Amino acid sequence: MEKEFHVKCAKCGHRVAYVTPIAGCEQCGHDWLDADYNLDALAKTWQPNLASRPFNTMWRYWELLPLQKQDNIISMGEGGTPLLKATNLGLMLGHRHLYLKDERQGPTSSFKDRQASLAISAMKEAGVTEAVVASTGNVAISYSAYCARAGIKLWAFLTSTVPADKMRETAFYGTEVIKVTSTYDRTKIVAANFAGHKRLFVDRGVRSIAAKESMKTIAFEIAEQLGQMISEDDTGPSRAFDGPAIHPLGGGQARTAGRTSRWCVPDWYVQAVSGGLGPVGVWKGFRELYQMGFTKKMPKLALIQAAGCAPMVNSFKADLEEAEDVTDPQTRITTLATGSPGAVYPFLRNIMLEHGGVMEAVTDEEAFRAMRVMAKMDGLSMEPAAALACAGVFKLLGQQIIKPDEVVVINISGHTFPVEKHLLGDDWARTLGTAEAAALASHSPAPREGLMTALNRLDGRVKRVVIVEDEPDAARLLRRILQACGKYQIFEAQDGSTGLDLIRRERPDLILLDLMMPELDGFTLLEIVKSEEEFRDVPVIVVTAKELTSAERRRLDGQVESLLQKGSFTEEDLLGDILEALE
Repeated sequence: MEKEFHVKCAKCGHRVAYVTPIAGCEQCGHDWLDADYNLDALAKTWQPNLASRPFNTMWRYWELLPLQKQDNIISMGEGGTPLLKATNLGLMLGHRHLYLKDERQGPTSSFKDRQASLAISAMKEAGVTEAVVASTGNVAISYSAYCARAGIKLWAFLTSTVPADKMRETAFYGTEVIKVTSTYDRTKIVAANFAGHKRLFVDRGVRSIAAKESMKTIAFEIAEQLGQMISEDDTGPSRAFDGPAIHPLGGGQARTAGRTSRWCVPDWYVQAVSGGLGPVGVWKGFRELYQMGFTKKMPKLALIQAAGCAPMVNSFKADLEEAEDVTDPQTRITTLATGSPGAVYPFLRNIMLEHGGVMEAVTDEEAFRAMRVMAKMDGLSMEPAAALACAGVFKLLGQQIIKPDEVVVINISGHTFPVEKHLLGDDWARTLGTAEAAALASHSPAPREGLMTALNRLDGRVKRVVIVEDEPDAARLLRRILQACGKYQIFEAQDGSTGLDLIRRERPDLILLDLMMPELDGFTLLEIVKSEEEFRDVPVIVVTAKELTSAERRRLDGQVESLLQKGSFTEEDLLGDILEALE
């Protein structure tokens, strides 16, 4: 099957039918070109066609992708990734409408697989047999895998700061790896010069039509998935259903999208950015849906950069029309170390000035902390760049730029590769003796003293904590935070009376207490506990959603170690208060 589409110059608007890849506009020479489709015609036929296609591939959106023949598609199952509700994280942050686009699920575990699939397919269609790419890691790995499948020889130029594991993975596919001891911006120049010298095709990143267009598919998928999860009111803000996090249209199976009749757009799309390719393409996808009449609004963009290399953020906050380059990036997150965003910055800036949005920077340390939080709270191990986006959301929520009732989608751009070793420290695992481990593995009776000794050695620093909380979600969040720390033996009660019995029986070192509960409220429970000499000195941390009056605060004064407001404390807040209470 063949199709026709056009190429349009972003500067002068010159439009020409697409025949083969071109480097610039034939009228003005400008090198920012976009694919241009007959959206009016597609609006009448596209959605019915989608109803019969599986969701587990980005190629379901074939009509809006810049390839002429389907025979040239190089695919390994990219796209169709889950949209997950951040349940525990949302509880911790007091934000019920937080969603994660899980791009870790691609063939090489990053959202760059979408880019590789379309870019390598376009190379195949153009007859390319040997190509050059510059990368900070993820693109090189994705392109290497897809080039191997397409029979295209690849030269990958990587900065010397790219982790050795990523370099080895790139080489494993048969790619020629060239390590450049310089910045990524310089590496791109070296790669382009090499390609020119050898007369090879060079990938042009954000200036490549295929690269930009591939990222549209993220927007299309989000809009379809939110169509199942969001109820939009024509006159009011979006509201999220409280249902479970779901995989797109069928839990990983090749199910059709026939049940989806509505497209919904989030209030915010959040992504960590380096060169900015992702949001440029995602924005185009949302814009095309809007132009076809499938959606009623455009999202605001929140673009997050590493503080040690944030040319877009710095320039945006200084209200500059052009970005000031960062010549010496100071970040350990190598995939984000692009100091020269070029034409991408004014493009994204203009979008934000027209539709709203924000650019924000967070530190490496904040990103690494977010990695731990996301793994411990919602079971998602992610690359530092994805965690940087999450850290940005934490910051924007704290600044009240993102409002509590707004629907937010974060691009979880890739899996950690490998687990960042410096995050875990030296004590990330403990050891059981051979006999005890064998007994546990076989489930056979073991000498009681030997097994208990081994378990006690594992839990030598465990403190006994009682949680008295009637809301299951809140109790689960508190339990998960304590479990993630790995030090506490936890007991739970769902009402005050049961909690009092549990405290008397288990003799805890610490009590986490809600105030508003049936039968016996937290105020009364606290007074009873503090009146009994045996428990008078047991520290109590109150975690409540109640806005306390002055009289209620006086009632707690001198009785509790700290007071945390539900939905506004972090894992670090709670653990800090616990450690201080137990000292």
